[in-house]
Amino acid sequence: MANAKAAGMTRREAYEAKQRRRSLIVAASSTIAVVAAIMILVPMAPGWEKVQRSFFNGDVLAQTFPKLLDAFLVNIMIFAWCAPAIAILGLLIALARDVKSPALFPLRIFGATFTDIFRGVPVILTVYLIGFGIPGLGLPRPWNSPYIWGSLALILTYSAYVAEIFRSGIDSVHHSQRSAALSLGMSERQVMRDVVLPQAVRNVVPSQMNMLIALQKDVSLLSFIGPVEIFRQAGVFKSLTANFTPYVGAAIIFLIVTIPATRYADHLMAKQRRDRS
Repeated sequence: MANAKAAGMTRREAYEAKQRRRSLIVAASSTIAVVAAIMILVPMAPGWEKVQRSFFNGDVLAQTFPKLLDAFLVNIMIFAWCAPAIAILGLLIALARDVKSPALFPLRIFGATFTDIFRGVPVILTVYLIGFGIPGLGLPRPWNSPYIWGSLALILTYSAYVAEIFRSGIDSVHHSQRSAALSLGMSERQVMRDVVLPQAVRNVVPSQMNMLIALQKDVSLLSFIGPVEIFRQAGVFKSLTANFTPYVGAAIIFLIVTIPATRYADHLMAKQRRDRS
């Protein structure tokens, strides 16, 4: 208690600090125990040496990792042009579903139909249908490129999810704010542009970050229709080396990219909760 008084802490603050220290000690101890158990028990498994040679071969990893990084640039390239298109199309679909005018009711029907279809069909099936179906029309180059139509499949699918996230953000803005803005003489368009959307976009940033992380991983699905990105390149190396280590290398590259992004998304969500409390 004397230490707490010297530090200028109340009894409650001292108790909470003690509980935090205790929780940290327990968490660290349990984590160390689990990691130690894995490191001791896994190598004792009968087939560990075979698994180690097939999945954790250092020579194969060193040989293939630089080329996997080069292939990952294709993933980044596809992601870079898909993400802005998804954000724009998703916002437009969300706005279409939020229109109030009876004359624009067909837009609401279109937005609802769009989200129902592309959220209901698995991503890989959409990639197959668009990636193989449209080039099958016999289009001339470059319009038969799997990069174009595979990217379109991702854009359509993810736009449906992003639209629903934007719509939840729009709905989170209290109706009284719309009413107040309309009472000041603002039009419906001005209310949406100047009052609702700025708040809605800010509210959904953490959720949209998670969608970006998912998109970065799902770019690999385009490998099934032709583009040689990191997943396909890992498969090529697996066939050449008769070893699964290239897949582990690809997983490491994805983790290097996605873990910081995931932690940042978690930080944004925690910050949002603190701001609301």
